[in-house]
Amino acid sequence: MIAGSRGPTRRAVLAAGSAAALAALAGCERHREVSYDGDWVGAAFERGHLLRSGMPATKSGGLPDVAVVRRAGAVVVGAGIAGLAAARALVKAGVDDVHVIELEDTAGGNSRGHAMGGMRCPLGAHYLPVPGDTAIEVIELLEELGLRKMVNGRADYDERTLCHSPQERLFIGGGWRDGLLPPIEALPAAERKAALANYRAFGAAVAEAGRGDAFAIPTARSRWTPALDALDATTFAAWLDRRGLLAPALRWYLDYCCRDDYGAGAAQVSAWAGIHYFASRHGFHAPGSDESLAADSGEGLLTWPEGNAWLAAHLAAPLGDRLHPGRVVLRVSESRDAATIEAWNVAERQRERWIASRVILATPLFVSARILDTPPPALVEAGRLVRHAPWLVANLQIDAALDGQPGAPLSWDNVLYDSPGLGYVDDMHQSTMPFAGATVLTAYWALGGNDDAELGANRARLLREDWRTWTSRVIADLATPHPDLPAKLKRVDLMRYGHAMSIPSPGVRSSVALRALADSTGRVHFAHTDLSAYSVFEEALFHGTRAGHAAASARPSSRV
Repeated sequence: MIAGSRGPTRRAVLAAGSAAALAALAGCERHREVSYDGDWVGAAFERGHLLRSGMPATKSGGLPDVAVVRRAGAVVVGAGIAGLAAARALVKAGVDDVHVIELEDTAGGNSRGHAMGGMRCPLGAHYLPVPGDTAIEVIELLEELGLRKMVNGRADYDERTLCHSPQERLFIGGGWRDGLLPPIEALPAAERKAALANYRAFGAAVAEAGRGDAFAIPTARSRWTPALDALDATTFAAWLDRRGLLAPALRWYLDYCCRDDYGAGAAQVSAWAGIHYFASRHGFHAPGSDESLAADSGEGLLTWPEGNAWLAAHLAAPLGDRLHPGRVVLRVSESRDAATIEAWNVAERQRERWIASRVILATPLFVSARILDTPPPALVEAGRLVRHAPWLVANLQIDAALDGQPGAPLSWDNVLYDSPGLGYVDDMHQSTMPFAGATVLTAYWALGGNDDAELGANRARLLREDWRTWTSRVIADLATPHPDLPAKLKRVDLMRYGHAMSIPSPGVRSSVALRALADSTGRVHFAHTDLSAYSVFEEALFHGTRAGHAAASARPSSRV
């Protein structure tokens, strides 16, 4: 649910429900007194807006004088997964004195973690799919962390980190069903025949498009063709319409998958992205097919109670005091001899200057374009092209197990059919407790919507409306299958991301600007999942590692 997971990154973070649906949920709770504690968590979004709203000024109207000047071999701006991977690659390449500057108070970006009542929980991406052969950087990291090893020619993973069964379930028709694809027998009788035919047709289309190495993770290792250009030029919804794939159950599921991995609906993401979701990993298997029998066992996933924050913490740990949180980078400039970073230390309320031989910008491309003194045309174009979905992550601490409902038992991932949210993850699912009890449920809402207007309205609502209003929406949604939830709540902590993850809109993945930035030379290099047009852990690790290697081997002498 966010990035980092197929995210945060499927579930990598959150559901683009319409404004009408959000208003309806709010109305359900308007007059009910909230009897539990909670608050917003994470840094206030105003910190990230300092670049736009203006920094603290002196009486003369200028910036305060520089209080601290530091020199470094390399500075990475941004301590998300890409930034941490870049620092790791620089250190491994022998670059001395690598430092990382981070806006937030903790590292991890969309893969940060939290704790409630002594129980760990994610603030974003909450799982990592078992990597395929092309995800070389992920394989190397997992082996380095002792989570993967080869035994008799086969990959063997630490059983404690593989997602335990039952893995997924869907609330539909008043009960829970195994898996997330709406089962034919749970649909209205009038929809069943068309739904099954559409399931089979879509599965065949994915298999056809995914032949060869057209879809790989990281996507830079795909064999890009004119056919993929054509897919990237249209929306996924339009592509489905042209093929007559209109069954409500299929369209709900595919829209859910887009919101889950990309933060926005099928009307916003490209057909390339919609197919990539399936063809790059496990395919799409219609009920009753031979492939579906193997798929019933569930996709291989690695997960932890705090989600991908576990991985982020292990990437950040070697940095020690060379990780500098709570800094707002104001400007990055490049000269013949060095790159200079101007930053604002939030805690000390003072201006800092960093001078380094190399700089890696592991920030969203629109941020990089804003802070780089003279951004190259490709960066300006990419910053204009790439849009980002807002997300809400809600952690709900409950003091007792929820009452059972008909059908499948409590699973790791629990999704509601036709919901504005993406469902919830049970964060104690990986524990070895023999019975259900107190836990934290992490609910995800992707707010990218179905068009630019809805995205903008949802972002404004997320940043403007208070904790109580959003908490009421989340609880009203989850109370549909769990009417006992409000009485068992102890606390609700909300995390909001105004620009959580890039949306792979038509034309973004095939953009020449993104390719140019990935191949940048000079003293400033770029590392962010924006360069892949979507946000998952594998892409972040790839771009960070790539940029770290490029910066370490470059002999800078001119601008980007």
